[in-house]
Amino acid sequence: MAAVAVSHVFPLGSRLNRRGRLEVGGCDVVELAREFGTPAYVYAEDDMRARARAYTEAFRARTEHFEVIYAGKAFPSAAVFRLFADAGLSADVASGGELHLALAGGFHPAHLYMHGNNKTQAELDYAIEQGVGHIVVDSFDEIERLRGRPQRILLRVTPGIKPSTHSFIQTGQADSKFGFAVEDVPRAVEACRDAGLELCGLHAHIGSQILELGAFERIAEVLTGLGEWPLLNLGGGLGIAYTAADDPPSVADYVDALLRRAPEGVTVLCEPGRSLVGNAGVTIYTVGTVKRVAGRRTYVAVDGGMSDNLRPMLYGARYEAEIAGRFGGSDPCTIAGMHCESGDILVQDALLDDPRPGDVLVIPATGAYGHAMANNYNAVPRPPVIFCRDGEARVVVRRETYDDLTRREL
Repeated sequence: MAAVAVSHVFPLGSRLNRRGRLEVGGCDVVELAREFGTPAYVYAEDDMRARARAYTEAFRARTEHFEVIYAGKAFPSAAVFRLFADAGLSADVASGGELHLALAGGFHPAHLYMHGNNKTQAELDYAIEQGVGHIVVDSFDEIERLRGRPQRILLRVTPGIKPSTHSFIQTGQADSKFGFAVEDVPRAVEACRDAGLELCGLHAHIGSQILELGAFERIAEVLTGLGEWPLLNLGGGLGIAYTAADDPPSVADYVDALLRRAPEGVTVLCEPGRSLVGNAGVTIYTVGTVKRVAGRRTYVAVDGGMSDNLRPMLYGARYEAEIAGRFGGSDPCTIAGMHCESGDILVQDALLDDPRPGDVLVIPATGAYGHAMANNYNAVPRPPVIFCRDGEARVVVRRETYDDLTRREL
C-alpha cells in the first residue's frame, strides 16, 4: 500500500504511511504517542520554515521595504522563536514573559517589538534594559510611563475597521481596548514628542482568523491619512484552514492586499502568527472512554481537553479529528475532554472509524494558541511540545509533572 497524502489542514508533508498511520514530519504519530505519552503537541519543523519563506518571498517579490515579524503570542516557546530567528524574521512580544522567551530563543533585542495594551512599568523597564528595538505605544498613560526614555516607538492606532471574524478576536473596530482612536492620534503624536520618545511610525491590527482580504486593503489607507511615516506596521490576522472545507487566501494574495494602498517607499511591517504555526501543529490524545447513547450521540473521551485547547470553549472554535491509525470513518462522534465541565468539548461532530479505548486520536490545526493558552485546570499537568523533522522527534518543552504543580507552593 502506497503512502497517501492527507488534508491541507494537517502540516505540510503529512501523509498516511504504509501501515495507514499518520506521519507528521516523517514521524509515525502512533509511535510518538507510545514514546512521549499523550496529550502532546506535535509540530512539523519544516512546515514552519516553509511558511516563513512564503512570507519573505511574497514581500520580496513586491517591495524592497518590508519586515516580517512573528507574532509570538500564537506559540510562545524559545524553540520556535529560535526557528524564526534563524529564518530571518523579527518578532513581537506581548508581555515580559514573551520577551524573556524570545531572548532565550536567540532573538537580537533590536529585532523585537514590545506590544500590550497595559504594559507595566516593570515590563517597560525590562524591555528598555534589554534593548528592544521598538515599543508599540498603546495609551497616553504609557507615554507618561516612558517619559524621558530615549526609546524608538510605534503608535498603535485603532483604525475603525471591523473584519468578519469572532468578536473576541476583533481588535481594530472603533470600540476597542487597543490603541488610540484616529481622532486622538495628532494629540498622541505631540505627547510622544513632548516626552522625548522617537516616534518612527504607526501600527494597526484589525483582528485574527480573517479570511476576507478586503479589510486588509483599508489599513494602509487609514494610516496614510494620518501623515507621512517611514514605517507602517499593518498587523497580521490572516486566517488558516481548521477544517478540510476551509480555503483561506494565499500568503501572496494577502501580501498583495496589504501593499495595495501602501505609499511607495514606505517600509511595511507585517505580523503573522497563527498563519505561521497553526497548521504546523497537531495535538495527539489517547481515547479512554467511548459512550454510545442510543438515539443520541457517541461521546469519545480523551485524556486532555480544555486545559490543552481552550479555543472551542472560549469562542466556539471548530476542529476536525481522526483516529491516527484509521483515517476516515462515518461514525458521528463528540470528542469530549476529561475535565469537570459539561462544556469541555473539543469537537462536536467528528466522523470517526469505530473509535475504541486506547486509540490515538489526532486533532489538526492546533499549532496556534494551544500551547499558548494551556492551563492547569483540575491540576492537570500541561503537555509537552515535540518537534519533528526528517523522521526524528525531539522534545522542546517537557511535560509538566505533579511536582511542578507544587513547586510554587509555600
